[in-house]
Amino acid sequence: MALLDIRQRTGYLFMAVIIGHIILISAQVNTERGVPLLEAVTFGAFAEVQRGASSMIGGVRTSWDDYLALQSVRSDNEQLRNEVAQLQVALQQQRALAQQSRTLVDLLKLREGTKLDTVAAGVIAGSASPDFRTLTIDKGSADGLRPDMAVIAPAGVVGRIITPSARAAKVQLLIDRNAAAGAIVERSRAQGVVEGTGGSLQLNYVSGTADVKSGDVVSTSGIDGIYPKGFVIGQIESVERVAGAFGAIVIRPAVDFSSIEAVLVVTTPPLSGLEGPAAADEGAVAEPTARARE
Repeated sequence: MALLDIRQRTGYLFMAVIIGHIILISAQVNTERGVPLLEAVTFGAFAEVQRGASSMIGGVRTSWDDYLALQSVRSDNEQLRNEVAQLQVALQQQRALAQQSRTLVDLLKLREGTKLDTVAAGVIAGSASPDFRTLTIDKGSADGLRPDMAVIAPAGVVGRIITPSARAAKVQLLIDRNAAAGAIVERSRAQGVVEGTGGSLQLNYVSGTADVKSGDVVSTSGIDGIYPKGFVIGQIESVERVAGAFGAIVIRPAVDFSSIEAVLVVTTPPLSGLEGPAAADEGAVAEPTARARE
């Protein structure tokens, strides 16, 4: 074992001597340019080390710069997303204001175009029940509203006041199952009673000899004591005739009851819309509307 150690030490020493000789010889031998070979080899080795270190440092610096730039881009993107969200909200608000302005302009035109006294009101709530179709407006008895006052919109008839409080009022929509209004077909002057079905309207109590067809416009006749004469109710969508008499006459309402935002309440008592020969049928047509109001 001791002999093996001596041999290893001897070998290490021999190798050290050889390397020392090579270094001494290299220090004395010059290259073709006159530079000592040892210096040239040492410079080349250190140059490669420096090149590697410089490349590594440059890569780390570039990665760090890219990371900082990425963080800046992320911050900018987050800010841009927030600005876009704010602009979208502002756009929605502007659209709502524009729609509200158009509604108010239409109401103003309707108010100026009628000779009736009216009170403008905004819709603040609707009924959750499909059987009782009502809405609530922000004007009440303090503003002069009373039960059975007609409620209209630029498109046509909305309904009537049924329960006013001091600062609000409940409106029964014309499509309510318990609602009715005296009506007249504008083209043929045929009369009847429009009644709500919960979602649409039907024209009932029409004479079997009346001239009624799809596409006819139906408006209020004024005989019910609630709705003034001449306001549009809707357009006849279908006519059913059985054995010489009218069955279901379906009317498509002129008003979109799902999107009412503002209305006018007519405070002027309506005048009778019947004159001349038509007055003979007043009792027959007014009786169903009176029952519906009850």
